[in-house]
Amino acid sequence: MNRLALVAHDRMKEAMVTLAREFEAVLRRHQLMATGTTGARLHEGVGLDVERLLSGPMGGDLQIGARLAVGQVDALIFLRDPMTPQPHEPDINALVRACDVHDVPCATNVASARILLAHLDARP
Repeated sequence: MNRLALVAHDRMKEAMVTLAREFEAVLRRHQLMATGTTGARLHEGVGLDVERLLSGPMGGDLQIGARLAVGQVDALIFLRDPMTPQPHEPDINALVRACDVHDVPCATNVASARILLAHLDARP
């Protein structure tokens, strides 16, 4: 069982729910954590058991980053909205950088998230 962190900017939350429906069977086999609203949408829209952390702007990205730094996150799906400025952009950049530093797979768009989830589905 992997520990997956799921984050989506406001304009990408519906895409995250759609992705979760597509890979529901895969996601159910793993321990899920998400920032606040994303976690709520995944629970309400797909029925997934998701540990909800703070919302991103309130520190949820930092909470995931802290867990990632101590080996408590195995992969991150962060559906970012590249067209809208984010007030907590430094936290977002720090989270993605932490993935690079700790060699944790990080998908930042739907296409890369599909590849990551398909890989998890193919593993025994």
